[in-house]
Amino acid sequence: MIALDPAERSERDNYKLMIGSIIPRPIAFVTTLSSTGVLNAAPFSYFNIVTANPPMVSISVQRKNGQLKDTSRNAIETGAFVVHISDENYITQLNVTAANLPPEESEVDLAGLTPASSLKIAVPGVAEAKIRMECILDRAIPLGGTEDSPSCDLLIGRVVCFHVEESLLENGHIDPIALNPVSRLAGSSYAKLGEIFSIERPS
Repeated sequence: MIALDPAERSERDNYKLMIGSIIPRPIAFVTTLSSTGVLNAAPFSYFNIVTANPPMVSISVQRKNGQLKDTSRNAIETGAFVVHISDENYITQLNVTAANLPPEESEVDLAGLTPASSLKIAVPGVAEAKIRMECILDRAIPLGGTEDSPSCDLLIGRVVCFHVEESLLENGHIDPIALNPVSRLAGSSYAKLGEIFSIERPS
């Protein structure tokens, strides 16, 4: 076993250790609306559940040279965003949205995705996703880097509406095989669901 001190390693080296170790990571495909009405979108694999009471999710959006990315800026300005669960059905289009576009251009348009109106927030989602969650921004927490120049923004969203393709639901549960989720590994690698097995939890 090798012990590695992150303080003695570069940011890039620590990044490679983390994304290669913390796998597979679910991918949140996030749409936001700019103040000028542009529907922006991007995938994020620093994503997970926070709590179910109320339902909340977290997305860590890395800054670029200390500057807010479109997703963070839009979510903070409008107070809302939509999280989609990434699946095999639209993974190629999702990958297109990772392109570095200027704020006035829509990644949704670039990828040929279909905007879908939300019920409780102004931000549209996309119709291709089998699951999407309308979220109200609960808080945005600048983290990492230095006090004057954080390295990321942790967005905590409260889910106010779930949209789930009916064929996925079995007695209130999501059928993972029907969902066909896609997860992130390191580099350009992704993973499909793979083998499913069960282990009983101790009482």
